[in-house]
Amino acid sequence: MITAVDTNVLLDVFLNDPTFCPGSANALRKCLAEGALIACDVVWAETMAVFPTDRQFEAVMSELQITFSPMPEKAAARAGRLWRSARSGGTSRGGRVIADFLVAAHAAECADRLLTRDRGFYRSHFKGLSLVDPLRLALS
Repeated sequence: MITAVDTNVLLDVFLNDPTFCPGSANALRKCLAEGALIACDVVWAETMAVFPTDRQFEAVMSELQITFSPMPEKAAARAGRLWRSARSGGTSRGGRVIADFLVAAHAAECADRLLTRDRGFYRSHFKGLSLVDPLRLALS
């Protein structure tokens, strides 16, 4: 089982969010026990930005066994089409940026599921993408 990890889950843990850190840390452990954890280019860059050095970031990602998974062209194209459609289809894109679409398209193409707290957006734009909500996993 391959789990793509969204930035919000990683930042919960790395920034020790008082509300979300315990659930996100637990979800990362559970997903890792079931298989591999991957992060796409966007998640990698967004997460790296909160660390003071590249070395610290790389050490933590290695310790958590999260691997870099580059964006395939097919996923990037899907994200672009969906974002274009959301922007021009007469409906609000809800303030979403292309990065959100890239994360989901990468997960749909390269993983079995996406670990994220942002279920509503992904469910509405990426039907069929299996989502894991860290807040809904029982803490153990």
